[in-house]
Amino acid sequence: MLGALLLVAAGAGALGTVPAAASAPAAAPTPLGQIVPAPAEATAGGSAYRITGKTRIRVEDGSRSARGVGDYLAGVLRPSTGYKLPVTGGRADDGIRLRLSGKEKGLGAEGYRLTSTGRSVTIVAHAPAGLFHGVQTLRQQLPAAVEADRRQPGPWLVAGGTIEDTPRYAWRGAHLDVARHFFTVPQVKRYIDELALYKVNKLHLHLTDDQGWRLAIDSWPKLATYGGSTQVGGGAGGHYTKAQYQEIVRYAASRYLEVVPEIDMPSHTNAALASYAELNCDGVAPPLYTGTEVGFSSLCVGKDVTYDFIDDVVREVAALTPGRYLHIGGDEAHSTSHEDYVTFMNKVQPIVAKYGKTVVGWHQLVQATPAKGALAQYWGTEGTSATEKAQVAEAAKNGTGLIISPADRTYLDMKYTKDTPLGLAWAGYVEVQRSYDWDPGSYLPAAPASAVKGVEAPLWSETLSTSAHLDYMAFPRLPGVAELGWSPAATHDWDTYKVRLAAQGPRWDALGIGYYKSPQVPWPAP
Repeated sequence: MLGALLLVAAGAGALGTVPAAASAPAAAPTPLGQIVPAPAEATAGGSAYRITGKTRIRVEDGSRSARGVGDYLAGVLRPSTGYKLPVTGGRADDGIRLRLSGKEKGLGAEGYRLTSTGRSVTIVAHAPAGLFHGVQTLRQQLPAAVEADRRQPGPWLVAGGTIEDTPRYAWRGAHLDVARHFFTVPQVKRYIDELALYKVNKLHLHLTDDQGWRLAIDSWPKLATYGGSTQVGGGAGGHYTKAQYQEIVRYAASRYLEVVPEIDMPSHTNAALASYAELNCDGVAPPLYTGTEVGFSSLCVGKDVTYDFIDDVVREVAALTPGRYLHIGGDEAHSTSHEDYVTFMNKVQPIVAKYGKTVVGWHQLVQATPAKGALAQYWGTEGTSATEKAQVAEAAKNGTGLIISPADRTYLDMKYTKDTPLGLAWAGYVEVQRSYDWDPGSYLPAAPASAVKGVEAPLWSETLSTSAHLDYMAFPRLPGVAELGWSPAATHDWDTYKVRLAAQGPRWDALGIGYYKSPQVPWPAP
């Protein structure tokens, strides 16, 4: 079964490519609000809107950002409908209308209002990101076959009524490890497109680890050319040029995702240590590493050159990254003493601030003194010690923001069951219900709910090397984590969610996404 699914996904190209004709959609429209993530409020009523050959996409305010969202929507709809769907300016009372309004401050930076009548579908937002998220809702209200790359029979109906929707959390992240196995620019873009459908707004790129350094750094060129030359299992590896990294950043921005680069330190640094002997305390470069052990490497905390190196790297990465954040890792520093770890983090955080970025670190950062405004990413499990949880909670009480990423809930590389041929199981098996059925706001009960800035779904790549692998491990769990980040806590209910999730299956089929057909989910009959 898995082999067939992976073969389908591997045969697909960019998101939106379908290897076989999608099945004809049902005539009845998707009930309003039966989407993922669940909207904050949906009021059904009135006639459905039907997209036809006469439909126009009207960008009413004429802004470049709104026009970009209109062009994106047209790109989604044209192949499957076969309609021209011209994107035009000016106001009218028909068609698909996209409107930015300075008066809609209550919708915030990412919220939107979608109104569907027999004559039009109107999406109103205060900011362009809200328009884009509203378009994702419109996509899901349409039949799954709308995602196909060739003409489908329709009809293309949007149920009547109004959705008003704003996110619960500002940080709704997905992490991709491109260090253990390297993923190309097109592969990363494909994943970005998948994330956008579920209103994810942060792409955390794990760019460096023991097995590979994946970004060109002009002042230390061997990091990429030598340190990036291999990967887990001994394959060829690879790295991004600065232009390629900027291409990823721009593409993510076009889907309203902010790239958060991670340069992991002081551990997970063997690729750097192998590239430059002077970064080692003994001045001897270790060999490149292609295994999967962790915690054995460490930058030399006592050497001045270590901080010259970090300054150079942070300066160059920050210059390439328009977003606010830079992730400095800090996890699994088993070869660094506690005293050295505190010294190191207290020296490195000001370097990040020097170049205009806000520090993010794995939650071990709280063992030092988190900088003002820093975010700690909690990745513990139910088995994490009470002492460690208390440290995180205490930091939160003192102003450190939290991103909640429990490994036994949100780590997408954890096996679903003992029979899953991909992934790891050190945090246990994570079936779909376990991944969804929890509340980020109360996960660390001793931490103030106000400290929780959002959630993130990490995808580590020790066992994953193709887009098909990423798809199979991310789907169907990723949409659930996205819903935990977006939807009001009151909407969280496994019994209703699994029905909405099941309805996503045909959409993934149309997109060429090979997913795990969990027995916990009532998937539609083939």
